[in-house]
Amino acid sequence: MNLKHFIFLFITLIVSSCNSKNNQNPFVDIQVTQSSDAYQAPFFRDKGRKARIIQLMPRIERLFNEYAEAQKYPAFIFGVMVDGELVFSEGKGLINLEQGTTVSPDSKFHIASMTKSLTAMAIIKLRDEGRLSLEDPVAAYIPELRELEYLTGDASTIKLFHLLTMSSGFPEDNPWADRHLEDTEKQFRQLMKGGPAFSNVPGYAYEYSNLGFAMLGQVISKVSGKPYQNYIEEAILKPLQMHDTYWEYEDVPDGELAIGYRWQFENWQKEPMLHTGAFGAIGGLITSLNDFSKYVAYLMSAWPPRSDAEYGPLKRGSLREMQTPFFSRLAANAKDTNGRNCPRMSGYGYGLAIQTDCRGITKVSHSGGLPGFGSQYTFLPDYGIGIISFANRTYAGTSAINQEALELLLAEAKLEPRSLPIANILYERSNQLFRFLQTWDDELADLIFADNFYLDYSREVRKFAFDELDLGTIRSMDGVDPVNQLRGTFIIRGDRGEAEVFFSLSPESDARVQALRFRKIK
Repeated sequence: MNLKHFIFLFITLIVSSCNSKNNQNPFVDIQVTQSSDAYQAPFFRDKGRKARIIQLMPRIERLFNEYAEAQKYPAFIFGVMVDGELVFSEGKGLINLEQGTTVSPDSKFHIASMTKSLTAMAIIKLRDEGRLSLEDPVAAYIPELRELEYLTGDASTIKLFHLLTMSSGFPEDNPWADRHLEDTEKQFRQLMKGGPAFSNVPGYAYEYSNLGFAMLGQVISKVSGKPYQNYIEEAILKPLQMHDTYWEYEDVPDGELAIGYRWQFENWQKEPMLHTGAFGAIGGLITSLNDFSKYVAYLMSAWPPRSDAEYGPLKRGSLREMQTPFFSRLAANAKDTNGRNCPRMSGYGYGLAIQTDCRGITKVSHSGGLPGFGSQYTFLPDYGIGIISFANRTYAGTSAINQEALELLLAEAKLEPRSLPIANILYERSNQLFRFLQTWDDELADLIFADNFYLDYSREVRKFAFDELDLGTIRSMDGVDPVNQLRGTFIIRGDRGEAEVFFSLSPESDARVQALRFRKIK
């Protein structure tokens, strides 16, 4: 046994010991048992938003129908989510051309890579239970990887985190992986023995790897002690009441299975239906719009942070962690649906893609594609809306139409993001600041300013800067616009002008003003 092999076995034994001893893991978050009574969760001020969204459904339906017809989809179905509820669904076309079966919200489609976030959710659930760590080397669970040859001598060992975030260093493998969905466990082990090829070193860059998620499926099976598919059913599908979701197309009730097609030589050609094998974790699920909407609703329930009762497989904090982007990339020349320049940042969380555009609007999504099928879901966490769409044509792209529909809803329903209520301490300090700016009273200053305040800039310097604004006598203020619980802005008005006041509070239990800035606006 060489030294490298010995060291790796030693590390593996330590990992295994840590995972088994008292079911504890140093990377697991301690369950929060206390919360602030003063905290108020962000909320939608507009009580009529849902009604306006529903009024737009005829336009959304027309948009999707025109798109499906232009793309020559045999069948196409979509659903609109609002605040975790499927408020509208509609489809057009046939899920079985030979039998003439019409699509419905209960029709079952292969959703391909949309399965990946369930795989990731299972890993995070096992992590939260202390049964594994995201820092664990993958080879601790797949022994065939112990002798991997990395590209460089300084490469990091592949960890579970790398697989989750598509940063394993494996190459993009969409065309290849789809044809391995049915591989047996024996075939998978043989592949592992050969040693996967690398396009990068682990942890260096994002690159979409189905193989990495197939490995995660193997990890889930090993840690849970049951087949991957069985664990997903018990740990995720059943708790979410997803009783109409399947792994095998042969288990789908008669008349409900969407058959996949390819448009070739001006004719529809039936694609072979795929079983789910060792690569099932990359994209093996078959589900209906009605059933999958429960899963999307659960992902959406992560927002905003709050103290409501929890439900489902994970804590809300872990759900939000899944939706945190890693290895972000800037698309500086990106355009919006109207063709206007709108740069965006894109990253990958745990089985989920996350983008934030030039307007600050964040979307969480994932697409899926297999021979015969294409699907996608997107939701906007801050706006509480989402779109799901399925089609039964090979690699049917539905991302663009989902985005167009969401943009229509944002614009035409005049949707605004949730508003953050003003924390009591922020409200109190803003009023005290207003009185201070009227009087510059030293006793009031002692009450509200943190110990750094006059050390950073003296009273004289601060008052000189304020007087330079030439606002005259300060008469009134607007309400606080909070940035978060301890930071915000407000407008003050004087005889000769107006100014925006920015203030930030210190991290003390009795939070005080640590920073103060002014900007004349009128």
